[in-house]
Amino acid sequence: MKAFREDFLWGGAVAANQYEGAWDVDGKGASVSDMCTNGTHTTPKRITAVIEPDTLYPSHEAIDFYHHYKEDIALFAQMGFKTFRLSIAWTRIFPTGMETEPNEAGLQFYDNVFDECKKYGIEPLVTISHYEMPYALVEKYNGWEGRECVDLFVRYCEVIFQRYAGKVKYWLTFNEINSGTMPLGNVLSLGTVRGYTGSVMEVPDDPKIRFQALHHQFVASAKAVKLAHEQYPDYQMGNMICFITKYPYTCNPDDMILTQKEMQMTNWFCSDVQVRGYYPSYAERYFEENGIVIQKEPGDDALLKEGTVDYYTFSYYMSTCTGIAPEGSATSGNLVGGLKNPYLKASDWGWQIDPKGLRYTLNEIYGRYQIPLMVVENGLGAYDKVEEDGSVNDDYRIDYLREHIEQMREAAADGVDLMGYTPWGCIDLVSASTGEMAKRYGFIYVEKYDDGTGTLARRRKKSFDWYRQVIASNGQQL
Repeated sequence: MKAFREDFLWGGAVAANQYEGAWDVDGKGASVSDMCTNGTHTTPKRITAVIEPDTLYPSHEAIDFYHHYKEDIALFAQMGFKTFRLSIAWTRIFPTGMETEPNEAGLQFYDNVFDECKKYGIEPLVTISHYEMPYALVEKYNGWEGRECVDLFVRYCEVIFQRYAGKVKYWLTFNEINSGTMPLGNVLSLGTVRGYTGSVMEVPDDPKIRFQALHHQFVASAKAVKLAHEQYPDYQMGNMICFITKYPYTCNPDDMILTQKEMQMTNWFCSDVQVRGYYPSYAERYFEENGIVIQKEPGDDALLKEGTVDYYTFSYYMSTCTGIAPEGSATSGNLVGGLKNPYLKASDWGWQIDPKGLRYTLNEIYGRYQIPLMVVENGLGAYDKVEEDGSVNDDYRIDYLREHIEQMREAAADGVDLMGYTPWGCIDLVSASTGEMAKRYGFIYVEKYDDGTGTLARRRKKSFDWYRQVIASNGQQL
């Protein structure tokens, strides 16, 4: 069977707001995620308009990568990482997003991180905005509803593009930008939560505002890509989609049509704009039927065309079923749930495990766009137990990853141009959806718990040595 390409980028993925900590250190401002409390599998986390006393905000310390980055990157190097997907916290560079001059301490921190990566030959893959924006922009503009955020974001990009020239080659503009097509995207991505305190699952949702805010992100992404292509020709600019593969629940044609419509607006809409450079025709009917009118400025359509991405990246954790009949039982998932597939098992959090769905998805994406692809999030959130001897025997995680890598190899044999793989949460971190530590993904266990306690000590799980072998064999030894 055809192997992965020789320059395949094996690594792991994290996000600043979920692992850095040091939320108010060295001039950093508050981001949206800094205003989110902890939650559990059954109790949603809350977002608060002000920091409440005696309340746990997990991102404030997270796993304190800010003070442990040398140790952590050394561990990644021991596994043989070729790349490390991380994000820059906008609020480290511009604490409110509105300053005229960047925060030097924040810029220096990422210089140090990238230099440490370079020391071990690890290529940074940098997400410019990963589920956080300055909370001051929420207060002033209701987040991305305000067109003003476009130029503020571009100024942030200008600074980091110039500062890290020669240190960073691979960039992604917005993490899981298609979360903006869903109500939860108000909190996670768009920041359209001005003045709201309460459960993240009950945020007031106005699709007209949400899709307008998403349009502003499209324009900002296109401007950033155009800027990079014009001034930094060696930069490779990508998008990032939360891909939620959907199957029709039955062979009823109505289920097929419903599945097609959901796939269009959930999975294809944002990347059609970012890869093809224009709003797709099916979106026009969706907007018309839902009373949505996108306010565009002159030149927006041209910008979208000029700012298309070089490669496509996505997260893949699970698949769901879609159908019109109520007989299927509901199941949870990444951002949205669906109907339970009777042919699949599920994780501790109810996410259905579907490795073959990844092969199917890779083929669908590549057939649509014919540009290089990268799986930048994939993994198993699970309860990990530390044994008396200090070991963590996470065979369930090894099984999950092995089965997905096998299907990526099948997709490569199918002819898909697959450039890399960065499993999510390569080191344990705070869950974005629930705000808990108990949902662990990493190859590295971090002594940090849901009540905020813990020594922050790092220990290798069984999967650590397994993944090292996978990378050393370029995916041949699984």
